[in-house]
Amino acid sequence: MDTSGTLDLAPSIHDIAASEWDSLAGGNPFVSHAFLAAVEDSGSTGSRTGWLPRHAVLRDDAGAIIGLAPMYAKGHSYGEYVFDHGWAHALERAGGAYYPKLQVASPFSPVPGPRLLLRAGVPVGVMAQALVGACQALELSSVHVTFCTQAEWNGLGEAGWLRRAGMQFHWQNRGYADFEDFLSALSSRKRKSIRRERREAQGAGLEFVTLRGPEIDAATWAAFYGFYTSTVDRKWGSAYLTRRFFPLLGQRLGERVVLMLARRGREWVAGALNLLGPSTLYGRNWGVRGEFPFLHFELCYYRAIDFAIASGLAAVEAGAQGEHKIQRGYLPATTYSAHWIAHPGLRRAVADFLAEEAIESEARMQALSELSPYRREGEI
Repeated sequence: MDTSGTLDLAPSIHDIAASEWDSLAGGNPFVSHAFLAAVEDSGSTGSRTGWLPRHAVLRDDAGAIIGLAPMYAKGHSYGEYVFDHGWAHALERAGGAYYPKLQVASPFSPVPGPRLLLRAGVPVGVMAQALVGACQALELSSVHVTFCTQAEWNGLGEAGWLRRAGMQFHWQNRGYADFEDFLSALSSRKRKSIRRERREAQGAGLEFVTLRGPEIDAATWAAFYGFYTSTVDRKWGSAYLTRRFFPLLGQRLGERVVLMLARRGREWVAGALNLLGPSTLYGRNWGVRGEFPFLHFELCYYRAIDFAIASGLAAVEAGAQGEHKIQRGYLPATTYSAHWIAHPGLRRAVADFLAEEAIESEARMQALSELSPYRREGEI
């Protein structure tokens, strides 16, 4: 196969046919044409939020698409969950301009998955070279591929990109028959703690409901949008996702949208939004009105595990951060990103920083792994 390619930048996901995009995207919902279109059509990406679509379209000499990547031109580093603000400040102090930059990502979604969507037989290095060429032609500072697969990370590293590892907390299904079977794999103290948390959450006079895309009506989405903005307000963040995004998501992704809700009487009081992949449930946004003990753990972690076991899924990925997830069965897992930086001095400085960070991250992951709630041999 010819391993050269020509890269075009598409200012809208609709410039690429959904069938063509999804034929390369696989089953991860966060890089599906439907998800990216919902983000774009709702106004969540675009000039308002500073995520300008510039999707990479790699073609062979005959004009056929051999690779795609969800990519955005950005004038800031918000909504990415892989932090490079310090790199930007360093270049600006040296008299350079870090922004705008190119970001290959699923917007506002710290969800691991494919980012370089390549036809079988096309090496990662071909797309890597094309992205660098686009960055240089546009005279931008850098290209960043965040939350990519380990295979993509390795390929980008071989192409000379800087590599960075992060950490999340994921739950793995070890063939559990039900939630009690999962609990039996934990130490006695952890089993008791989780049972107590579930009793208190479920004993607060709430009704729990799980709805799939077509079952979620406009009023329910409106309530969930209120939960989403309340969480953003508490965390001093920015509400990138618009009110229109959530109903569009339900329409476009259908059964892959799994909304777990709690209500008191006729009023929804909390909700957790998940997307369903071929083998994984991905937790995304959550919010609550009022104070309910352990409701966050019940909706976001325990009911996600219940759903995964009942559905025969291999894993639950519950989003960024949260060492408290370890005691609830979600263990440390490595995430990957790769970065190409044009400025030689900044590239050297970032490389040194990443080398030190990698040592610290490995030590931290090892220490956190020792906190596993799972029974060790001989434990009750």
